[in-house]
Amino acid sequence: MKFAGDHRTGPQTPRLQLRAFQVTDAAAFFRLNSNPEVIRYTGEAPCASIAAAREGIRTHPDWPLYGIGRWAAIEQATGEVIGFAGLKYLADMNQVDLGYRFLPQYWGQGLATEASIACVAYGFEALGLGRIIGITLPENTASMRVLEKVGMNRQEPILYEGEPAELFVIDRESYRTQRTAALSEP
Repeated sequence: MKFAGDHRTGPQTPRLQLRAFQVTDAAAFFRLNSNPEVIRYTGEAPCASIAAAREGIRTHPDWPLYGIGRWAAIEQATGEVIGFAGLKYLADMNQVDLGYRFLPQYWGQGLATEASIACVAYGFEALGLGRIIGITLPENTASMRVLEKVGMNRQEPILYEGEPAELFVIDRESYRTQRTAALSEP
């Protein structure tokens, strides 16, 4: 599946600008993806070096293959990359997955929820998706709360990449219903 158009520039929120990672973001990418607290529930090995981060950004296949990917989350007040959020096409499941990751000093401030709400809206409104999923390890309760806050509903657990995982889903109709309800609140 390849999405038409250029989606390297993502949505803007009150506190964040979302855009594709650039090789000049390698040091920030390394700080994020080498932090043991950040990658604790990802199943990924830590990023080995700034050079590896630079190469990973340069050769990342999602944008050329699918036209979508995770965006760097840039704090508008400082211009600093403080995490990522975005939509990723999972070819093995033929689904689009919402994902996010922020440096620990930005946890508990609602940034993952803020970014995720913008990503879900982008997926339905700009990409015309019919459904968006979120996958998390059962231990990652903070991530589950974010997925619930953006309107996703928990499904039956699944095996993802050989590990038990929690699956959350929102479809276009549920998104529209929630959006209409939110707009009509006083």
